[in-house]
Amino acid sequence: MGRGRQKAKQTKVARALKYYSPETNYHALEQELKESQTDVVTEDRWASAADSAYDNDADWDDRRY
Repeated sequence: MGRGRQKAKQTKVARALKYYSPETNYHALEQELKESQTDVVTEDRWASAADSAYDNDADWDDRRY
């Protein structure tokens, strides 16, 4: 018992979220995207350095678990 009330509340919340459309601040979005593009370049540089460190490890593939 009580599932009907719970489901009705979930449906109400889902509909509210589905049709909710806040105003978009395009300037803030543009700034955030510019910042994230510079972060990706930095992360790729460090990722390639970590990969090359494991490539030089001879016994890495020979380990048995």
